[in-house]
Amino acid sequence: MRNLKMLCLAAFAFLYANTTFAQDSTVKNYDQGFRLGFGLNGGIPTDNDYKWSLGGDVRLQYDLSKKTSLTLTTGFTNLFMKNDAKDLGFIPAKAGFKAFIWEDQFYVLGEVGAGFAVTNGYDDTTFLWAPGIGYANKYIDISVRYEDYNKFKTNQVALRLAYGFDL
Repeated sequence: MRNLKMLCLAAFAFLYANTTFAQDSTVKNYDQGFRLGFGLNGGIPTDNDYKWSLGGDVRLQYDLSKKTSLTLTTGFTNLFMKNDAKDLGFIPAKAGFKAFIWEDQFYVLGEVGAGFAVTNGYDDTTFLWAPGIGYANKYIDISVRYEDYNKFKTNQVALRLAYGFDL
Protein backbone atom coordinates (compact mmCIF):
# COMPACT_ATOMS: atom_id res chain seq x y z
CA MET A 1 0.00 0.00 0.00
CA ARG A 2 2.87 2.39 0.87
CA ASN A 3 4.56 1.72 -2.48
CA LEU A 4 1.30 2.41 -4.30
CA LYS A 5 0.96 5.78 -2.53
CA MET A 6 4.55 6.70 -3.43
CA LEU A 7 3.97 5.67 -7.05
CA CYS A 8 0.78 7.76 -7.27
CA LEU A 9 2.54 10.75 -5.69
CA ALA A 10 5.47 10.44 -8.11
CA ALA A 11 3.11 10.17 -11.10
CA PHE A 12 1.17 13.25 -9.94
CA ALA A 13 4.40 15.23 -9.48
CA PHE A 14 5.63 14.17 -12.92
CA LEU A 15 2.37 15.17 -14.64
CA TYR A 16 2.22 18.47 -12.76
CA ALA A 17 5.82 19.29 -13.72
CA ASN A 18 5.14 18.48 -17.37
CA THR A 19 2.07 20.71 -17.38
CA THR A 20 4.00 23.55 -15.73
CA PHE A 21 6.90 23.33 -18.17
CA ALA A 22 4.55 23.10 -21.14
CA GLN A 23 2.87 26.34 -20.06
CA ASP A 24 6.22 28.07 -19.59
CA SER A 25 7.30 27.27 -23.14
CA THR A 26 4.30 29.12 -24.58
CA VAL A 27 5.14 32.38 -22.76
CA LYS A 28 6.38 35.11 -25.09
CA ASN A 29 10.08 35.86 -24.63
CA TYR A 30 10.90 39.16 -22.94
CA ASP A 31 13.66 41.32 -24.40
CA GLN A 32 16.17 41.89 -21.66
CA GLY A 33 17.76 45.31 -21.67
CA PHE A 34 19.17 48.29 -19.84
CA ARG A 35 17.41 51.39 -18.52
CA LEU A 36 18.98 54.56 -17.21
CA GLY A 37 17.31 56.87 -14.70
CA PHE A 38 18.12 60.26 -13.21
CA GLY A 39 16.54 61.00 -9.86
CA LEU A 40 16.05 63.74 -7.30
CA ASN A 41 15.89 62.58 -3.65
CA GLY A 42 14.60 64.34 -0.57
CA GLY A 43 14.41 62.83 2.88
CA ILE A 44 13.76 63.25 6.55
CA PRO A 45 16.41 61.76 8.87
CA THR A 46 14.98 59.92 11.85
CA ASP A 47 17.37 61.22 14.51
CA ASN A 48 17.77 64.66 16.07
CA ASP A 49 21.18 65.59 14.60
CA TYR A 50 20.02 66.14 11.00
CA LYS A 51 17.18 68.35 9.72
CA TRP A 52 16.69 67.00 6.20
CA SER A 53 18.50 65.56 3.19
CA LEU A 54 18.68 66.34 -0.50
CA GLY A 55 20.45 64.54 -3.31
CA GLY A 56 20.54 63.34 -6.86
CA ASP A 57 21.29 59.95 -8.34
CA VAL A 58 21.87 57.94 -11.47
CA ARG A 59 20.47 54.40 -11.63
CA LEU A 60 21.40 51.78 -14.19
CA GLN A 61 18.82 49.00 -14.37
CA TYR A 62 19.14 45.67 -16.16
CA ASP A 63 15.82 43.94 -16.76
CA LEU A 64 16.16 40.20 -16.19
CA SER A 65 12.48 39.69 -17.05
CA LYS A 66 9.32 41.73 -17.23
CA LYS A 67 9.00 41.46 -13.43
CA THR A 68 12.61 41.47 -12.12
CA SER A 69 15.60 43.77 -12.52
CA LEU A 70 19.08 44.34 -11.12
CA THR A 71 20.12 47.91 -10.27
CA LEU A 72 23.29 49.93 -9.69
CA THR A 73 22.79 53.38 -8.13
CA THR A 74 25.19 56.21 -7.35
CA GLY A 75 24.96 59.97 -6.94
CA PHE A 76 25.33 62.49 -4.13
CA THR A 77 23.35 63.00 -0.91
CA ASN A 78 23.73 65.85 1.57
CA LEU A 79 22.50 65.52 5.16
CA PHE A 80 21.82 69.01 6.56
CA MET A 81 22.77 69.34 10.23
CA LYS A 82 20.88 71.19 12.92
CA ASN A 83 22.57 74.03 14.81
CA ASP A 84 25.97 75.15 13.48
CA ALA A 85 27.51 71.72 12.82
CA LYS A 86 28.94 70.92 9.40
CA ASP A 87 26.65 69.20 6.91
CA LEU A 88 27.55 65.69 5.77
CA GLY A 89 27.75 65.02 2.05
CA PHE A 90 28.41 61.54 0.72
CA ILE A 91 28.41 59.44 -2.44
CA PRO A 92 26.29 56.29 -2.21
CA ALA A 93 27.20 53.23 -4.28
CA LYS A 94 24.45 50.60 -4.15
CA ALA A 95 23.51 47.36 -5.90
CA GLY A 96 19.93 46.18 -5.76
CA PHE A 97 17.13 43.91 -6.85
CA LYS A 98 13.76 45.22 -8.05
CA ALA A 99 10.65 43.02 -8.31
CA PHE A 100 7.42 44.23 -9.88
CA ILE A 101 4.56 42.86 -7.83
CA TRP A 102 1.40 44.41 -9.25
CA GLU A 103 0.39 45.34 -12.81
CA ASP A 104 4.06 45.48 -13.91
CA GLN A 105 4.28 49.01 -12.47
CA PHE A 106 4.31 48.74 -8.66
CA TYR A 107 7.52 47.31 -7.25
CA VAL A 108 9.60 46.52 -4.19
CA LEU A 109 13.32 47.24 -4.20
CA GLY A 110 16.17 46.24 -1.93
CA GLU A 111 19.62 47.83 -2.17
CA VAL A 112 22.91 47.41 -0.28
CA GLY A 113 26.19 49.23 -0.64
CA ALA A 114 28.45 51.88 0.83
CA GLY A 115 28.31 55.61 1.47
CA PHE A 116 31.58 57.53 1.04
CA ALA A 117 31.75 60.82 2.98
CA VAL A 118 33.25 63.57 0.79
CA THR A 119 32.53 66.97 2.40
CA ASN A 120 33.52 69.19 5.31
CA GLY A 121 36.43 67.09 6.53
CA TYR A 122 34.39 63.94 7.12
CA ASP A 123 36.51 60.92 6.28
CA ASP A 124 34.35 57.87 6.83
CA THR A 125 32.67 55.15 4.83
CA THR A 126 29.47 53.50 5.97
CA PHE A 127 27.56 50.38 5.09
CA LEU A 128 24.11 51.27 3.87
CA TRP A 129 20.99 49.31 3.07
CA ALA A 130 17.71 50.53 1.67
CA PRO A 131 14.40 48.71 1.20
CA GLY A 132 11.73 50.60 -0.71
CA ILE A 133 8.49 50.55 -2.66
CA GLY A 134 7.60 52.41 -5.81
CA TYR A 135 5.72 52.97 -9.03
CA ALA A 136 7.33 53.09 -12.46
CA ASN A 137 6.04 53.47 -16.00
CA LYS A 138 7.91 53.94 -19.27
CA TYR A 139 9.51 57.25 -18.18
CA ILE A 140 8.60 58.11 -14.56
CA ASP A 141 9.75 56.35 -11.37
CA ILE A 142 8.44 57.44 -7.96
CA SER A 143 9.56 55.59 -4.84
CA VAL A 144 9.79 55.81 -1.07
CA ARG A 145 12.59 54.09 0.80
CA TYR A 146 14.03 53.66 4.24
CA GLU A 147 17.81 54.07 4.15
CA ASP A 148 20.14 53.19 7.03
CA TYR A 149 23.68 54.59 7.37
CA ASN A 150 25.54 52.54 9.96
CA LYS A 151 28.63 54.69 10.68
CA PHE A 152 26.87 58.02 10.09
CA LYS A 153 24.62 57.09 13.04
CA THR A 154 21.41 57.99 11.25
CA ASN A 155 18.86 56.76 8.79
CA GLN A 156 16.16 58.43 6.75
CA VAL A 157 12.87 58.04 4.95
CA ALA A 158 13.34 59.41 1.44
CA LEU A 159 11.25 60.16 -1.64
CA ARG A 160 12.77 59.66 -5.11
CA LEU A 161 11.36 61.26 -8.27
CA ALA A 162 13.12 60.08 -11.42
CA TYR A 163 13.04 60.16 -15.18
CA GLY A 164 14.16 56.98 -16.94
CA PHE A 165 14.50 55.59 -20.45
CA ASP A 166 15.64 52.48 -22.31
CA LEU A 167 19.20 52.37 -23.57
